[in-house]
Amino acid sequence: MNEYMPEGFLLNTPENIAKLSSKDSIFNCIKTGEILEAPCMICDSRHNLIVDLGEIRGIIPREEGALGITEGYTKDIALISRVNKPVCFIVKSFTQDEFGKDCAVLSRREAQERCRNEFVQKLSAGDVISARVTHLEQFGCFVDIGCGIPSLIPIDLISVSRISHPSDRFSVGMDIKAVVKALEGDRIFLSHKELLGTWLQNAQLFENGETVTGIARSIEEYGVFVELTPNLAGLAEPRADITVNQHVSVYIKAIIPEKMKVKLIIVNSGDYSITHEAKINYFINSGHIDKWVYSTENCQKIIETDFTVL
Repeated sequence: MNEYMPEGFLLNTPENIAKLSSKDSIFNCIKTGEILEAPCMICDSRHNLIVDLGEIRGIIPREEGALGITEGYTKDIALISRVNKPVCFIVKSFTQDEFGKDCAVLSRREAQERCRNEFVQKLSAGDVISARVTHLEQFGCFVDIGCGIPSLIPIDLISVSRISHPSDRFSVGMDIKAVVKALEGDRIFLSHKELLGTWLQNAQLFENGETVTGIARSIEEYGVFVELTPNLAGLAEPRADITVNQHVSVYIKAIIPEKMKVKLIIVNSGDYSITHEAKINYFINSGHIDKWVYSTENCQKIIETDFTVL
């Protein structure tokens, strides 16, 4: 297991559990300096994080809670929001709390600093990485890319098929893949759509004459754009009874690669919707991408991402 994974990945691993199994094993981690994880139970009035280590408590002092806290570019909400969630840390020392009980002093900031120096700063544009969704805003999806270090996937880079809000695609706590779009100093910029396949790869999942389920993503005067997959949408005739994000059944009338078009007929809109499991099917989920071309070979419209020039 890569130690520079999003927070929560290490929590239930046998190695992590063994290291936190006793006070002695926790004390030994001072020498090894390895990154561990445990649940944060309390953020006290001084914004210190109190961590459940099993036999004893751990404390992450406010200034050790995250990169940028002492400098001011990370706000205290980043600490408050960790309550009832896993946190990563390095064991620094042992002390006694106000009740005279043994307590481990921990540093989340140092774990993040190591992750930044040994993982994030060694990434290149085009690298595919793991991420965990932390929260969603209208403009994009915030993710943890390792040890609680945040990054953003803008809404227009989530998929080729346009969505009205990132919650149409993701949910908080979801483990996803992302691709590094660019790096500027300590900031990392991500994309997602390139991992979801080209137009042809997605179109090959369907056949003319099939009737399948889709999602109405955009309603225009001339028709309804229905998403078949996150990177493939087709156009159906206008229908007054259709609403955005409604699940519909559609008949595939024609698949036209040279124009990157799929012609659809809405068969049924229904007054109910089936619960669909949120699952992302990646065509690329590891490695590195230099250039991604979404467009088909003979199509005049070119949609591509060249990671070598970003």
